[in-house]
Amino acid sequence: MIFLKGEAMSTTIRPELSINGKYYVEKHRYYELKHFCLQYPLWKKTLTSLGEAKYVRTDISSVYVKGIFSDPTADHAEEKIFYSERVRMIEDTVKQTAPEPIANYLLRGVTEGVSYEYLKAKLNIPCCRDKYYELYRKFFYLLSIERQ
Repeated sequence: MIFLKGEAMSTTIRPELSINGKYYVEKHRYYELKHFCLQYPLWKKTLTSLGEAKYVRTDISSVYVKGIFSDPTADHAEEKIFYSERVRMIEDTVKQTAPEPIANYLLRGVTEGVSYEYLKAKLNIPCCRDKYYELYRKFFYLLSIERQ
């Protein structure tokens, strides 16, 4: 990619906040948390597909393969726990951050990457831009603490 003099590469993510800010999160930590949140729809879909599947052992060959014992029921449970914990962490942090009518909009904003402009134009979010982005920064601040 070639940049002409005076041109800069733009990004829709603005991670730089003043270190003295109320909800300061270091730039690369913010990127880490942002990408963590963008996986939320995939985690929800995976949880739905896991469902309530039950595994039944039919013979010893399904339990012992190449010197390793396998427990499909435990593997399934661990997978559900893995995704459930991540989904719960994001949902609980959103609830802790914003009151109920705004929490749903904030959840979409942080997990789908939609902007305030989209939320206002398409979904009629019931708060101003400044308030939304204050809650947005607070969410990532609280999530950073939760994920330590």
